[in-house]
Amino acid sequence: MTDAYGKVLVLGADGFIGRHLAFGLRDAGWDVLASARHPERLARMGFNTLKADLTSAEAQTQDYWSRKLEDVTHVVNAAGVLHASDATYKAVHVDAPNALYAAMKTTRGILISAVGIDEADTAFARYRRGGEQAAEAHGITILRAGLVLADTSYGGSSLARSLAALPFVTPVVGNGTQTFNPVHASDLSLAVDHMLRTPPGPERHEIGGPETVTQRDMIAAMRRWLGLRPTLILPLPMALARMIGRLGDAMQWGPISATSVAQLNSGVVAQPDAAIANMPDTPRGFSQFLFARPAGTQDLWHARLYLFRPLVRVVLGVLWLASGILGLILPSESFLPLVQNATLPDGLLIALARLGGLVDLAIAAALFRGWRPKLVACLQAAMVLSYTVAFTALAPVLWLLPLGGLLKNLPILALIAIMAILEDER
Repeated sequence: MTDAYGKVLVLGADGFIGRHLAFGLRDAGWDVLASARHPERLARMGFNTLKADLTSAEAQTQDYWSRKLEDVTHVVNAAGVLHASDATYKAVHVDAPNALYAAMKTTRGILISAVGIDEADTAFARYRRGGEQAAEAHGITILRAGLVLADTSYGGSSLARSLAALPFVTPVVGNGTQTFNPVHASDLSLAVDHMLRTPPGPERHEIGGPETVTQRDMIAAMRRWLGLRPTLILPLPMALARMIGRLGDAMQWGPISATSVAQLNSGVVAQPDAAIANMPDTPRGFSQFLFARPAGTQDLWHARLYLFRPLVRVVLGVLWLASGILGLILPSESFLPLVQNATLPDGLLIALARLGGLVDLAIAAALFRGWRPKLVACLQAAMVLSYTVAFTALAPVLWLLPLGGLLKNLPILALIAIMAILEDER
């Protein structure tokens, strides 16, 4: 492909905003080098890719980037993490980008930052400000985006759609009067394209849409877009919302986090300056882009299933927790009669039951902590299949028990498969 403007490295190209920027800039005529920790799907989407783990020690050195950026003329940094350790925050937001900027022969580019970080006292805001300072030191333009929505959704925008799709009430954080002026991801991409071609300088700029809406009005509009009847608005007291956010952090529930609750409570209103207001393609308002296309079956299914992601994980966690406890404390005379025809000695059967209980507890802990959920889904499936095969061999009569017996393993396997599907967001 012959590019019209140059070669642009999109850092964080596999994120929600990053993917839209990568596609938008490619459509605008740029030669896009899409960088991510796992860029395999981006490669299958037709992008030239650069595999880079910003948390690695080598990615935080100038030499690492110098070897990879010979023909790169511009950079768009859309990398970021919302919930992480201090070391990960610092690596992704400050150290790796700083090394990248220093390695570029001509530092021309844009950092996608966030509105509202000056006032916020969260780890995300602190390290975002540190990332902005690194960008400013190298002459990188800073573009602070407000709430970014799109035809697709991810993270916080998926959570908003799922709240809008609840059947009986529509929860809002606090009183729901917090204000936002959302910008569509494709409009953000147009702005980035324009600013790369006609740099406004290394100053900070903000971008948001021309329409300001409250939290409750935004979610109610999403509900209308989905074609659902209105429901009662349920304000969540801030103490309860913060507790849910802390629980989300502990269990790694993605957008359900203390940081997200704080952002929803404060609202996000961008204040575009003349550099944004005078662009050829000005952003559309929320109502205009929301109703620009009909909601499809996939939108309604996704909105209704999104909150099932943590629910399925909790249900399976409780199942494995109970199974583990029973495997450790259940008297042997309670389960040995079920496998009385087994050729294995009773002592070995008891040892296997206790060992299985420990494994079950480990799986429960991994589910409650949100540790590598896709891997844990595979481990669960392997354990259920192992139990099924083993007990079929030891006592086939378990398939005929009146309350299900081994038959229950079939819907459990289906639930595990659903979990694996819901955990795969990218």
